[in-house]
Amino acid sequence: MEAMIERCAGLDVHQETVVACVLFGPLDKKPKTSIETFSTTTTGLLALSDWLATLQVSDVVMESTGVYWKPIWNILEGSFHLVLANARHVKNVPGRKTDVKDAEWLAKLLRCGLIESNFVPPEDIRDLRDLTRYRKKLIHHRTSEQNRIHKILQDANIKLTSVLSDIFGVSGRRILEAILNGEKIETDGLRKANKGKYY
Repeated sequence: MEAMIERCAGLDVHQETVVACVLFGPLDKKPKTSIETFSTTTTGLLALSDWLATLQVSDVVMESTGVYWKPIWNILEGSFHLVLANARHVKNVPGRKTDVKDAEWLAKLLRCGLIESNFVPPEDIRDLRDLTRYRKKLIHHRTSEQNRIHKILQDANIKLTSVLSDIFGVSGRRILEAILNGEKIETDGLRKANKGKYY
């Protein structure tokens, strides 16, 4: 395989540690290898960044396994050309199962230009996507809780939906609060509540 990058690194990422393998040297010769293990704490990742910079690494590759790659990407972004590889596309050959061998394999593939990077949006878009996903999750949880309350009311033979279009509107919430306080709710009161006149 023809080498294309003089100084590159492969990272084998785990929850608590990241193994880094740097390959460097002339493209027409066998590269030298330097391997280190760092913790995935912020201090450890900053040490990784400094170590890569000391070795004048230009390109870094890691697999998109789970969410463990994200903190590393955030620390290294802006200092190196980062490549996020699809784990299926860089599957190691049989027999190489150690963290060091995995990191070295990634570095070799990157050095020869054999890894196609996954698209990673800019930081502000990533943050926005996280927020919209979280919002979607909250809406889903709210809907689930509302459905659960509907079921409880039906099981208790409390037919609020017969007179209220939205039992979680202002009037509906007042009625639910009154029921929780042990107040007796008459049908006339429900009709008035539906017109915004509940008292």
